[in-house]
Amino acid sequence: MKRLILNSLAMLVLMTAILGLLYPLATTGLAQLLFPAQANGSLVSRDGKAVGSRLIGQSFTEPKYFWGRPSATAPMANNGASSTPSNQGPTNPALTDAARQRIDALRAADPGNAAPVPVELVTASGSGLDPEISPAAAQYQLARVAKARGLEPAKVQQLVARFTSGRQFGVLGEPRVNVLQLNLALDALAKQ
Repeated sequence: MKRLILNSLAMLVLMTAILGLLYPLATTGLAQLLFPAQANGSLVSRDGKAVGSRLIGQSFTEPKYFWGRPSATAPMANNGASSTPSNQGPTNPALTDAARQRIDALRAADPGNAAPVPVELVTASGSGLDPEISPAAAQYQLARVAKARGLEPAKVQQLVARFTSGRQFGVLGEPRVNVLQLNLALDALAKQ
């Protein structure tokens, strides 16, 4: 019996060392070696300071910025620690009211825009952390951003095109625009 307990304890210590220490260190080291940007959260830096991640949406509300998809996270927007959908169905009045309020906010920010509002600008995603919008959502906001920054719409359109990614492998997903990178490029343009 004593030998069985000692063997069990030895196996516990060995497996804890292998699976709790060596394996995590090896996978972390391999990730840092092969994919350093991704292993460190795909951080976006400006002047040597991390300002966000390419993978997590940021909250932009000023008219001079492109706005991302609304976040369903609470208590603060784009909070990765509480990433979860609202679980509100299409017949839930709270979902309808939230969408209506978001449409009203978009219309108030750009009163001359009579175009239909793209759905991702008024509905939150399952994660509540989407960093990207569709090119249609960017086009909807283009005139407002150009006007707020005093830029020609064609110049802003060039930046939108530059930060638009196509379908992955040419067939998966839809074209998308990274909101953080686009807004940072607009800020950099303003400094020139």
